[in-house]
Amino acid sequence: MRWLLIIAAAIAPSQIAPDARPRVVLDNASVRVYRATAGALAGIEHGPAVVVSLGDGHGAGAGSAVWVDDVAAPTGASQVRGSIVIVQPCGDGAAPPSAGSKPGEGAFTGMSFHPILENARVQVIRARMEVGAREGVHTHGSDTIVVHLSGGAIEDTADGKTVVNRWKRGDVEFEGLGTSHSARNVGGAVDVVLVVLKPR
Repeated sequence: MRWLLIIAAAIAPSQIAPDARPRVVLDNASVRVYRATAGALAGIEHGPAVVVSLGDGHGAGAGSAVWVDDVAAPTGASQVRGSIVIVQPCGDGAAPPSAGSKPGEGAFTGMSFHPILENARVQVIRARMEVGAREGVHTHGSDTIVVHLSGGAIEDTADGKTVVNRWKRGDVEFEGLGTSHSARNVGGAVDVVLVVLKPR
């Protein structure tokens, strides 16, 4: 019986589905972002993080977010279930530019913003772009990570160029400090969680 337990323990890690293992989806001087499944966090760096729930695939629980002081600790992300995105601020953060805006401060129509949590490191906001919503030209006052909950099609204009980005549930985008752009929803309603990194 003891040999069966040893064999089972040796085989178990390799039986985890490849998409269940944490995967780095964004890594730069400001932030490291993982896609993972709650309960399968082996390989994630120790440290504070925002954990965003993507829900169960049918929308239930999608968009909830918690701050944890050590995401890799055994109890780090224990209050979250299912598919998740882990946003770990790195370094000291950048100094804010002389001008910039916070989410929701720019000229917009058809958008809503609802605070989820805020502390000394981050501000986390649930946002929605209704069909046809527009966000005027604005400059980001902080590095911002956008976690897509629903996917959708967003027309983005920056530096005189316009592209349509097609996002899927769980996709992550980085909007850097000091960058400017405008956006228009050219598809169905889009739900996201914005993780705004505060300068330190």
